[in-house]
Amino acid sequence: MGHSEKCRDLDTFWDQSTSTCKECPRAAGEWFAIAVYPVLFDSIVLCFILLMCTNTGREITPNCGFDDLGGRHEVPWRECKKGTFNDGSSAHCKPCAQCPPGFIYAHQCTTTSDTKCEASGRGTGHPVTSGSFQIRTERGFTLKPHPATTPPPLYTEAAGAGIITALAFAIVITITLGVICACLIWRRKRGRRHAVLGFHRRSSHINSGFSPLSALDNDLRHILSPDILSSPLQTVLDNLDVLEELVILLDPENQGVKNTKHLASHCSFPATWITYIYSMKDSKSPLKAVLEGVNSKHPDWTVGHLAERLKLMERNDAIAVLSKLGECVMQA
Repeated sequence: MGHSEKCRDLDTFWDQSTSTCKECPRAAGEWFAIAVYPVLFDSIVLCFILLMCTNTGREITPNCGFDDLGGRHEVPWRECKKGTFNDGSSAHCKPCAQCPPGFIYAHQCTTTSDTKCEASGRGTGHPVTSGSFQIRTERGFTLKPHPATTPPPLYTEAAGAGIITALAFAIVITITLGVICACLIWRRKRGRRHAVLGFHRRSSHINSGFSPLSALDNDLRHILSPDILSSPLQTVLDNLDVLEELVILLDPENQGVKNTKHLASHCSFPATWITYIYSMKDSKSPLKAVLEGVNSKHPDWTVGHLAERLKLMERNDAIAVLSKLGECVMQA
């Protein structure tokens, strides 16, 4: 569709100065030279401009982009579309030729040159227009490639994007699975290591027979007197003041501080029993239940046994409370 109502030929434009339709210049250099040549340039410069500003790779726009009043709707020329070319011999871009069977592509079509084909075994390239037919236009006949002879593209941008997306997705899935497998293996090894450590720790409690640990015993002698260490565990239960202070220190469940639950575990009580005594703490102190349970199962236990477990729990504050048993022991 053109921009001029007076000039039906799309390759012309309406010149208001002469009131006639003039043919559009075929190159940018012609527009420039026509406008400024009479003032600034001589003939040599004009020739240089025309050579440098040819219309190769371009085509003129309808009515050079002007309407009948001189208004511009678009630039006088535009680049050739993909699959077309203009080598400067025409005002419009022409479709690229396709090589016929038995020929190979010596030079692919660009916007400035047509396809060049050469026969197999020959070294001379020449342009070939294959499978073309004539179509009638307002200005005569022109050649157009036959759609049936155009080979289908082997690769498209959409297909390429799909392949890249699929590869990226596969890489992400592979990395994710690798990380998950590594985490599972690490957790499994860690679980086995903890199980082995737990087994050895439980075995040490059983095999020890609740006997005092000599390494800790030496440290405790600096805090508690030998008389207190050798006193029966029942002494703690009988001294209500000491027992109450120990209950206040050990029964609460404070984060980061070991309590009666840890003491019961060191005394080899099962987790279910520990949970039960804590569920009954409103009616009875869990610490008192632990001490009574140990005293019932092992009447030979002494205060030293309890002090050793408290030392393992790093509860020196509770050990200091046991030192108050000295008065009771001396009275006994």
